[in-house]
Amino acid sequence: LFLLPSRVMLLRATRRASMRGFFSRGLAVSAAQAATGTGGRRKMSALELISKRRRGERITMVTAYDYPSALHCDLAGIDVVLVGDSCGMVELGYENTQPVTMDEMLHHAKAVCRGAKHPLVVADLPFGTYEISSEQAQEAAYRFVKEAGADCVKMEGGRIRAKTAKKVVDGGVAVMGHIGLTPQHISVLGGFRAQGRTAKKAR
Repeated sequence: LFLLPSRVMLLRATRRASMRGFFSRGLAVSAAQAATGTGGRRKMSALELISKRRRGERITMVTAYDYPSALHCDLAGIDVVLVGDSCGMVELGYENTQPVTMDEMLHHAKAVCRGAKHPLVVADLPFGTYEISSEQAQEAAYRFVKEAGADCVKMEGGRIRAKTAKKVVDGGVAVMGHIGLTPQHISVLGGFRAQGRTAKKAR
């Protein structure tokens, strides 16, 4: 068995970190976190993202659908992890995102939250769970927070969803807007067509 030098160094660092963790049980840092230098990170929040933007710092965001992917994102120091309803196409074999159910999204969101301890975890509200009323959206958002452990929810649409987003935020759950490519609206748009290409349309 031959290992690349970088792999050997990582294994050695992990072994040393594991021994440090064995002798320092009071530190809530795993061997992998100590080896990758991510052990001292704080949990990302919406306010911290705003602060990073004001400071001109780059914000990193990655989509994950399962525990292993989320864990890699956590160890890599990613700021935001999205549990997208695109898992319906990527993981479940659907032709588009419209058939994805709340229970399916909760299943994936739970797995991601177990792996992503430091990033802000954003969960996609699936098609049909927030369009009927603001109360419906609020209920779905609460399920993501209470049952899966998500930090934020995402919903498609711009101005048309403003009142709904405000209702959810007023209820205590952060909301991420979604303009551009809106897969849930393929029935109206006639396919996958990007929206909001100009500043005027983005409003």
